[in-house]
Amino acid sequence: MVTNKFFPKKGPFPLKKILEKINCTNSVNNINNIKIHDIQSLSNANETDLTFLSSNKYENISLKTKAAACITSSNFSKLLPSKCLAINVKNVLFAVTQISRMFYPTADIDYPDKNLIESNKVKKKYSKVYFGSNVQIGKNVLIGKNTSIGSNSIIESNVKIGENCVIGSFVVLKSSIVYDNVNIQDGSKIGLKGFGFIPIKNKNLRTPHVGKVILKNGVEIGSNCTIDRGSLSDTILGENTFLDNQIHIAHNVKIGKNCMIAGQVGIAGSSSIGDNVMIGGQAGISGHLKIGNNVKIGGNSGVVNDIKDNSNVMGYPAKSLREFVKLREKNEK
Repeated sequence: MVTNKFFPKKGPFPLKKILEKINCTNSVNNINNIKIHDIQSLSNANETDLTFLSSNKYENISLKTKAAACITSSNFSKLLPSKCLAINVKNVLFAVTQISRMFYPTADIDYPDKNLIESNKVKKKYSKVYFGSNVQIGKNVLIGKNTSIGSNSIIESNVKIGENCVIGSFVVLKSSIVYDNVNIQDGSKIGLKGFGFIPIKNKNLRTPHVGKVILKNGVEIGSNCTIDRGSLSDTILGENTFLDNQIHIAHNVKIGKNCMIAGQVGIAGSSSIGDNVMIGGQAGISGHLKIGNNVKIGGNSGVVNDIKDNSNVMGYPAKSLREFVKLREKNEK
């Protein structure tokens, strides 16, 4: 079981109590002795965890999950291993939100870190780190040698920053692990809660986000970018990936190595970007998509479908560059 160091977790809970919470007590038998220790993604769950499945796009992962039980619907129950108990509900995401709030009651809102202190009070602890003016540091923060942190930045509790990093001014880092040689320019916000909620009668129910952001070696983040932490899994940027200014990376996004992403790009939640991908300015990528390796996406494109390796696409909806050029020439005649 993986310990979540950024959010306090309650439990374990008897599975019977969890099913009572989601009004699903009559759908499953022989649950009296089952205790659930956490709610995790399909790939991260172990034999004491609960997970969820709401799309057949994740069949390859769901068939291998080690979870004790899975919140799903009758359409997808067959995509689970025989050892995984299927719990069928009408609204999977609503049920998952209710359960997540049981385990992580403080992760649905980004509450201010009450453990912040001024960096000049802990200089001895970080003797090989440069701090600008008015830097705030939380509890249990680890910062590697030869790292610089600009003025008015906030490093919240339990964040880990590697060696030889440059963190600009007015940066906020929370729920994040930053590897070596990472450069984060002024004004960027890393590890904030994602845009996750469930519309219910007369209001929206916030979904806890208990994942983190991981920035691998050599990543560069431009000014005024926002990178949301994951909901149950993590948001990850691979080695030597560079982001321009004013980019939004949503929760659970995975970006590979050596990618270049130009300004004002938005990538929606749970999409996966391969290695060596280039994305032009103001392009938008919808959620839950898979973009292959060595893909080039033209500026102002709207990507609404998966893209295979080595593809060049442009337009809305994004299509092969050859198709895009032919269509434009036809329209110009």
